[in-house]
Amino acid sequence: MNEETIQPQETQSLYFEVAPNVWGTKDVFVNMYMVRDEASGRWVLIDTGLRSSATKIRKMATLLFGADTRPAAILLTHGHFDHTGSLRTLADEWNVPVYCHYLELPYLSGRSSYPPPDATVNGGLMAKLAWLYPKKPIDVSDRLNILPPDGSVPFLKNWRYLYTPGHAPGHVSFFRQNDRLLIAGDAVVTTIQESVMSVMMQKKKLSGPPKYFTYDWNAARNSVMALADLRPAIIASGHGKPMQGQKMMAALHNLARHFDDTALPAHGRYVGESALVDANGVKYLPPPERFVPWLLIGMGALTLTLTGLALVLLRKRRSRNAAWHVHVNYDSLHHLVD
Repeated sequence: MNEETIQPQETQSLYFEVAPNVWGTKDVFVNMYMVRDEASGRWVLIDTGLRSSATKIRKMATLLFGADTRPAAILLTHGHFDHTGSLRTLADEWNVPVYCHYLELPYLSGRSSYPPPDATVNGGLMAKLAWLYPKKPIDVSDRLNILPPDGSVPFLKNWRYLYTPGHAPGHVSFFRQNDRLLIAGDAVVTTIQESVMSVMMQKKKLSGPPKYFTYDWNAARNSVMALADLRPAIIASGHGKPMQGQKMMAALHNLARHFDDTALPAHGRYVGESALVDANGVKYLPPPERFVPWLLIGMGALTLTLTGLALVLLRKRRSRNAAWHVHVNYDSLHHLVD
């Protein structure tokens, strides 16, 4: 079977509808969104997920817009590895432009690495394993375009973007005024992204930006306050399920009012002092915190997880009459964090 063939049972799990003309899909632990302009019928892709996400994105586009479809552009909330993993593949395949904030250019044109992820923040295994996450730049400079300075969004007439830094230097969020729909990126997320269990279960909890990649907590606080001022009715974020309603709005305003108590880590490399960045990339990094204990904990937890999966695999292989089996693809796992 061709890898792009879509089986009937896939359609229910392949994507979810966020609001009219807005759809999302999740790959492993990160979300991507497709947005169609109501007037023109053209659509854009917002973020491209992991390296493994391209196949799922293609299938979703085919289901929503027909065979041989392609977006008018790819828009980026920011350039971290889990939002740009399939960027080069899809941009070249579709031959489309890529738009980002100008402060993301150094990390998308090969000129600067991001501030290193911080594995010393509290929160869970996803944070402890942050030392594994890629931080080096990619180079898609031949495709890059800068988002207009007036806040308008290319190809989406009724949308505007907001500059929401802190998690990444040029982070932006997208907002549709008529129904107050916010595609937040990672400025806020709707799960506890530092926790493996929350990520796996997709437990809904409005939270600040993922702690392990946030380099400027003062900017992150201001970004959350700016998003709360929008009074969004729906939030679709880079991680977690969409949230809406009065409880979500109350949670967002509570997060903005009590950011230091609810979102700021108890300790971490960037808690007391932020990294300094400009249009050319990173200019200064605060000294790292003592790292060895967290490294050992993270490595130990990863080892235990892989050992448990290996034992399950072994038991299933020994059982000829098992109704299902577990396959652990270590090459793929390494590929995700390479």
